[in-house]
Amino acid sequence: MPPQEPNSLSNQAFASPWPHRKRLAIEFTLVFLGIPLLILALKIQILMFIALWAGGIAAYYFCRRQNLQSSHWRSGIASVLRRFACFAPLIVVLSWYLAPHLFLALPRQQPLLWLAVMVLYPALSVWPQEIIYRRLIYHRYQPLFGQGAGYIAVSAITFGYAHLIMINWLAIAMTTAGGYIFASDYAARRSLILVCLEHALYGCLIFTVGLGRYFYTGSVWHH
Repeated sequence: MPPQEPNSLSNQAFASPWPHRKRLAIEFTLVFLGIPLLILALKIQILMFIALWAGGIAAYYFCRRQNLQSSHWRSGIASVLRRFACFAPLIVVLSWYLAPHLFLALPRQQPLLWLAVMVLYPALSVWPQEIIYRRLIYHRYQPLFGQGAGYIAVSAITFGYAHLIMINWLAIAMTTAGGYIFASDYAARRSLILVCLEHALYGCLIFTVGLGRYFYTGSVWHH
């Protein structure tokens, strides 16, 4: 049986009792607003990875209990690749404009490190981010935001907000835009595989062309 349309699910968003929604709102505020502020205040880099993976594991076990259904992710690959073909040249030009001295620096100067990033980034960074900011928000906080436009907006904004720890406008702006794209895809297909693939494409491109330093806390906190 195919999954329900997001709009029909959104109509049920506020069916939960108020005390339950109040608890969810407090939890959401502490997790998605409080933790990034705490990391920023403490400036302990390892805390970011601990929070990311602890949250990812917790989200995985919560969502696993929900017996989630999703549409076939393969049917969405074509649209993901078409969109990437449109946006990738813009990212390349932006990188050249903002930091020409860093353009393709990683693959040219440290090819082994670049290969390691291409392999490890999707598994170590993309997966926990997507399961937290797309799947968990969609399913756990549906009583607060629904699973349509409200979910997409909240997913995008909180994803961008989480990157305030990078202390630069580019990371916040690009991750908010990316969060909107990924959340829209998840709302339409409910496929974690598909959004991880799309996120990995953009992330690997960003690290390749030279914008990676804007998305790595160590390069900011130590300057």
